This record gives sequence, structure tokens and C-alpha cells, in this order.
Amino acid sequence: MAGAGWAAKIPTIASRVYFLLIILQIPLFRVPCRSGLCTTPMAVTSSQLISSDVFPTAAVKALLYPGAVVDGLISTMTIPKWNDILDLYNLTAAKSASAMVDLQRLEVLAGSYFSVAGAFVGLMKPGRMSMFGTLLVVWGLVKESFLGKPPNTDPATAVFIYPTMFFALFCAFSSVKYDLNRVTRKQQARPAAKPLQSSAKSKLK
Repeated sequence: MAGAGWAAKIPTIASRVYFLLIILQIPLFRVPCRSGLCTTPMAVTSSQLISSDVFPTAAVKALLYPGAVVDGLISTMTIPKWNDILDLYNLTAAKSASAMVDLQRLEVLAGSYFSVAGAFVGLMKPGRMSMFGTLLVVWGLVKESFLGKPPNTDPATAVFIYPTMFFALFCAFSSVKYDLNRVTRKQQARPAAKPLQSSAKSKLK
């Protein structure tokens, strides 16, 4: 019973760890995007949101600010100003950048959207959105790295997958919640059938 109780907590713990990876913008990969080079699903999503004016600028800055604070404390021991967030991520020029860089990497773009959304949804209810988004991102990165689609001749902007990406993929798979009670019920032995009393004994009584 103790093992089953601990196993039931794994999706919740994995979802929270995955959320921290996304919201704190731990580098998972390197891929060209509208703002230059993006290393996290949050950066890819934010560059698209800013360029398309889908979300208010303040909402995008709120998504980026936790990661900017952590990066500022680690690199320069300072907390970045709210008004400097867009400049830190080179998002001021994202609107004028060509949309072709995103259209060539639709899997990474769509996967980043699902990863960010799944990280927030997973806090309330662990599900498959994070796993689906992470798999899309991995497929887009692998396709460009090994298949050369789209082609890239500049090593400085070549696609790269960091080891933390595999940890994020592990957390995404672990966040999927399975019905352990149903599995346990199926594994339980069926009740043994009661032996039939002979008709002769019943007549003697």
C-alpha cells in the first residue's frame, strides 16, 4: 500500500519539476527564432506572442520575469528591471523579424506552446499536454539536426540539444497520471467459487 501511495504522487512531483524547468527557463536546446537564438520553450513562445500581438506585452513579460530573475542572480547577482525584460530577450525587434524562421520549425513552435501550457495545466491536474509538447519539440530538433530540414550552414546558429532536454522529457512522461486503482483491481485474484454440495447429502438432511 505504501508503494502504491508513493507511485500515485509521482505525476504530481514530476509536473511541479517540469513547471520549474519551464518557468525558470532552464536551457533545454538551442534553435533560431524571431528574437535570435532561443534556448527554452518559454523563449520560443514569447517571441511568437510578441510578434503576433496575441497576448498583452505585460502578460508576456510576466511569463519571462521569473527566469530573468534567476538568470540575473546567477550571472550578475542583480535583479533585472521590469521595463528591461523585452530588451534582455531581444524581443523589441521580434515584430520586424521574418516569420519564415518560425514557419520552418513548426514542430518546435507548436511543441513550445504545448510545453508552456502543459506546465501550467499540470500544476492543477497532471496530464499528457506536457509530454505531447516535449515530444513535438524533440522531433523538430532531431529532424533539423539529422535530416537537415531546414538546412543551416552556420555552426553558430545550428540546432543543439542540451542534456537537460532529456530530463525534461523524463519529467513530462512521469507527469502522465495513470489509474493505479484500476490496475490494482485487475490484478486482484478472483474470489474462489464455493464447492457445490452433493444432492445426496442434501436429501439425507
